[in-house]
Amino acid sequence: MKIIFTLFISILVAAIVLWPRAVDAGNASKVTGGGTGTFGADLDGDGDIDGSQFGMGVVIHPDGSAQGHFECLMAGRSDILGLPLMAVEAKVTDGSITLDGQATFGGVARVNLANGQIFREMPIQVTVTEGVVGEGALQLTVIGAFDGVPGDTITGNGNYDLPNEIVSSGQIKIH
Repeated sequence: MKIIFTLFISILVAAIVLWPRAVDAGNASKVTGGGTGTFGADLDGDGDIDGSQFGMGVVIHPDGSAQGHFECLMAGRSDILGLPLMAVEAKVTDGSITLDGQATFGGVARVNLANGQIFREMPIQVTVTEGVVGEGALQLTVIGAFDGVPGDTITGNGNYDLPNEIVSSGQIKIH
């Protein structure tokens, strides 16, 4: 578990250090944050409350284009679906900020299930709400895969729509 957590922290630090410097931040919005989250429920029936470790560094431009990265890791202390690992590593390409202060961004991801299955170029969408522990939230959708598996909140649409996840450590900022 220490290796997986160290890998996650290393990826988060690299995303922050390699943050796009040439961005015209005059009208762009930034979405940053990291920590752990909880779904507040046992999504897969294994007796554990499910959640993830997450990190993001995204710049969203007024024209809807975006740059950055999003990471979501379910491993060790935050397993799901009985998998030893579920890692979503995404390159963000588009996004928007709503009037009520939420940010939605999307792109393509590498989804690693650590059971020999790695899915590449999977479209994803993430909606985040700014806040600290108990206030911030994120919701991840993997588009075009895993429809109907445990944890999917909208079955029959072809996507894996995870429920809203509340920040249990760390924070999410939209600025």
